[in-house]
Amino acid sequence: MGREYFNRYIEETYNIMAEKPWMKYPKNLVFRHARNRKWFALIMELPLEKLTNKLSGNADIMNLKCDPLLIGSIVDNKAIFPAYHMNKAHWITVLLDKNSDVEKIKWLLDMSFELTKPK
Repeated sequence: MGREYFNRYIEETYNIMAEKPWMKYPKNLVFRHARNRKWFALIMELPLEKLTNKLSGNADIMNLKCDPLLIGSIVDNKAIFPAYHMNKAHWITVLLDKNSDVEKIKWLLDMSFELTKPK
C-alpha cells in the first residue's frame, strides 16, 4: 500500500487533513494534531539510497514517532529504518510499497498519534 492509501486512512481514522508545508516539495504531506500542532506522520518521496545502500530508486516513505524502547526491535533495515531527517532516538521511517505490512504500519501510526497528542 502506498501514499494514497495511508493519506486516506489517516484522514478517515484521525479526522486530520494532510498539509503541504513546502512549495518546493509538493508531494510531501505532514499530518499534525490540531491543538498542539505536533507532527505524528510525514509522507514523502525519497531516494532509497538515503536509507540504505542496498536499495536504489525512489520510493514513498512515512516518518513516525516511536517509543524509544521499541525502536531497536522494530527497525529491520528492509521495511523499517532509522528515521530519515528526524531524531533517530524517537522516530522511524517506514517504506510504503506493495510489500508493506499494512496492519503493522497502522499500529505504528496509532503509536505515533498517541505519543504526540496533546496532554
